[in-house]
Amino acid sequence: MKPVFYDLHIHSCLSPCGDNDMTVNNLLNMSLLKELDMIALTDHNSCKNCPALMDAAKDAPIAVLPGMELTTAEEIHMVCLFSSLDGAMGFDSYVWERLPDIQNDVRIFGDQLILDKEDSIIGQEKKLLVNAASIEIGEVSGLMRRFGGLCYPAHIDRSSYSILSNLGFIPPEYGFHTVEVANPSRFFADRHNLSIKEWYTVITSSDAHYLEQISEREHCIHLDTADFSGLAARLL
Repeated sequence: MKPVFYDLHIHSCLSPCGDNDMTVNNLLNMSLLKELDMIALTDHNSCKNCPALMDAAKDAPIAVLPGMELTTAEEIHMVCLFSSLDGAMGFDSYVWERLPDIQNDVRIFGDQLILDKEDSIIGQEKKLLVNAASIEIGEVSGLMRRFGGLCYPAHIDRSSYSILSNLGFIPPEYGFHTVEVANPSRFFADRHNLSIKEWYTVITSSDAHYLEQISEREHCIHLDTADFSGLAARLL
């Protein structure tokens, strides 16, 4: 196994809360400057900037995974990562059909920009992407098998949009083997949370909405291969 420094939770300017400077090339180049080995683009309820990022990064010395931060019907955020762009875009369409038909108000929520590999704006997502999709959390693992992905609950230590804040526990029947913890030192200082380390692989990513928030070369996971297959072998 080899050490892989990662950030698997990054937003682009497609996320309404993402800064417009979070273009695909800017976030790619910032990740390269920080000497990361693997990143994932995980916009809210959409994968529509993943094609541009993967195209821009095709010759870059970094593994780029297409992904999404899904908001379930219970308003729980889930990190979803995919083995292929086709799988990601198939899931994108599936989620889009299950988002409420509420239009984005850019004056309140911000732009939702869709880019090409040159960072040119080629469209805007009209549906507001921060709403909950009509997909229950118990469905997500099965959907990942259908679309060739993996998933885990995001920032479980936060007071909103997390599985612990909304459900109070992690139901074992959902089949999760990994969780994301935003602040491990604080979370695990509470001895009642230490059992999480025993039962789950713990991931820490930036949830970056601004360029400066992208992780430094600090979070490391040991994988046989620095790609989706290597990551899935560790997280599933």
